[in-house]
Amino acid sequence: MKFERSGGILLHPTSFPGPYGIGDLGAEAYRFVDFLQQTGQRLWQILPLAPTGYGDSPYAAFSAFAGNALLISPDILHSQALLSETDLADKPDFPNDRVDFGRVIDWKMALLQRSYARFKERAGNHGKARLADFEKENAAWLEDYALFMAAKSAHGGVSWNHWDEGLALRRPEALAGWREKLSEPIAFQKYIQFLFFQQWLNLKQYANERGIQIVGDIPIFVAYDSADVWQHPDLFYLDEHGNPTVIAGVPPDYFSPTGQRWGNPLYRWEVMGRDNYAWWVERFKAIYRLVDIVRLDHFRGFEAYWEVPAHEETAINGKWVKGPGLNFFQSIYQTLGEKPIIAEDLGVITPEVVGMRLGAGLWGMRVLQFAFGAFETDATDPYLPHNFVPETVVYTGTHDNDTTASWFETASDREKASVLAYLDSDLLQNITPPQVAWKMVRLAWASVAGMAIVPLQDLLGLGTEGRMNLPGQAGGNWGWRYQPGALSEELRTWLYDITVRFARYVPSK
Repeated sequence: MKFERSGGILLHPTSFPGPYGIGDLGAEAYRFVDFLQQTGQRLWQILPLAPTGYGDSPYAAFSAFAGNALLISPDILHSQALLSETDLADKPDFPNDRVDFGRVIDWKMALLQRSYARFKERAGNHGKARLADFEKENAAWLEDYALFMAAKSAHGGVSWNHWDEGLALRRPEALAGWREKLSEPIAFQKYIQFLFFQQWLNLKQYANERGIQIVGDIPIFVAYDSADVWQHPDLFYLDEHGNPTVIAGVPPDYFSPTGQRWGNPLYRWEVMGRDNYAWWVERFKAIYRLVDIVRLDHFRGFEAYWEVPAHEETAINGKWVKGPGLNFFQSIYQTLGEKPIIAEDLGVITPEVVGMRLGAGLWGMRVLQFAFGAFETDATDPYLPHNFVPETVVYTGTHDNDTTASWFETASDREKASVLAYLDSDLLQNITPPQVAWKMVRLAWASVAGMAIVPLQDLLGLGTEGRMNLPGQAGGNWGWRYQPGALSEELRTWLYDITVRFARYVPSK
């Protein structure tokens, strides 16, 4: 799989500034794309665009196919006469540095309801025909997703296994009855998906026309409380009542003596394989409509995954179970052709996982924050830049790490000494944590890794206040937003300079 030598920024759309409590797909998104182009970047990496569920996490979504309606731009709807000035003025006093998800959800969903009422009143035949075409083109997932979301609301937001039994177990007469009963909420759900896809695909086209490719995540597992599991119970290990029998996690390690009990239902890979992984084929088709390159999260789980009995309170009593392996990727390629995929191969990676990645022709990842704990004793650490191979995507940190400035500030004396030695400590005696972050960005850009991507927080030199996610913390994640004016001319000039200097962008002569 071939990629151009390039650089880019990791930033989720929720982090854009703006007056409506959460970043959206309006003017600030286009300004960010302009910033990428002006600094020679070729990549914009995002988190999953799916509708967020538990804990507001994009990795615990209500659907692997739908879009997050909270990203819909009110200003674009106003320009289309689907919202009024009064609608936009009537908003809470949202904080501008973080997303207050509860307040945003309440206000924005009511706003979208007003937009829907205006669409029904004013949309001409052309507008209604476009919505009908969208519904038809996406019917395979949209019909059940819209019913799922409408039914969830009708049942007070509880998980689908606590709904009316006939609906939960998808008995045909119950499905028909609920579709009729919830026809209006179902239509609303389809409408807001139509808006999301319209706005996102316009933004993606704008980025692509400026030479920028979008990198998007596919989490290997889906949330139990999702339209995916409810619509396809035969593809997951569930009992006769729809409850999971085994769930995903990771085993105990140095960081967690009880392991991590993720709770995602596990796939019946043998069932999926019988139709050549048709559900996954559709999932890949859907994501490649939204992004250009896929980062496959928890790649190692395709080789083997940690299976935990659902009744266990921790992940201690799990076991390793073989996944579909290289056959999965060969089957996907046979159906879709070779697709651009990055393997998230972090953590404890076995030779079998490496073999699967190489057999599938995928690039792997390296995170600079992971490189320096053992530098003094092991200069062969694969996370050190002098050990990279070109078929690598290097990051300073990911959405799960603390910012690089905060990581350095809280590192042990040994780790700090390793970092300074690698960066040439004779020149860095009085270096500050933000300066370390910028040096690490430069180190990533100078490396032989074919692709270099850094969180915007590290370009801004932010401390832990800029952290996006703390794994294992149930709430308070995913909310960081940058401030208007943060993409300064000074930052623009510096980033462009190192991008050209290290041949991640070659200006036209």
